[in-house]
Amino acid sequence: MKLTVFGATGGVGGEIVRQALAAGHEVTAVVRDPARLKATGEGLEAFRADLTDPESLRAAVAGRDAVLSGLGPRKRADAGIAAELTRAVLHAMEAEGVRRLVVVSAAPVGPPAEPQPVVDRIMGALVSNILKPVYDDLRAMEAELASSATDWTSVRPPRLQDKPVTGVYRRVVGGTPTSGRFIGRADVAHAMLTAVDDLATVKQGVGVAY
Repeated sequence: MKLTVFGATGGVGGEIVRQALAAGHEVTAVVRDPARLKATGEGLEAFRADLTDPESLRAAVAGRDAVLSGLGPRKRADAGIAAELTRAVLHAMEAEGVRRLVVVSAAPVGPPAEPQPVVDRIMGALVSNILKPVYDDLRAMEAELASSATDWTSVRPPRLQDKPVTGVYRRVVGGTPTSGRFIGRADVAHAMLTAVDDLATVKQGVGVAY
């Protein structure tokens, strides 16, 4: 497939690029600074662009089979960038007639797990309060997805870890895994790539966790 990856220099985005190349896909990595792109390999194109300008992104998504986005706030101070940058991506995709989009979000944006242990409920409420600006940004991003013409999927992980890809994790389409507290960035990338051609995930949030 021909894939475009946004946020390609981040933890999840970088893993998407590496795994996609290893699977034989052609990858266009959209970056502000190509020097920060760690992945290498045949089939990789670094595309330098202003992520806030939809017109500058059109060439990056034109003719692609799917777009994957690792864009999102890494801390409270970054709140607002997920919705803003995803809006630019959506406009570029719609202008070029590209429909398939898979993004990374976060578990608290999805519905609570059922049943939800008391400890998880208490800890979830505490974390959600501390990171409220971040999660509000991701909710705004998902609202942009829902109002778009794209065939989107939002992959919602809990706390991220740096672990090698295993391909072994729980996945709940439209829900959240019970007691799902951690997952590796590499497995989030695996879940996002797996979702690209999975019709059951279209216009759905997908909870993933170990």
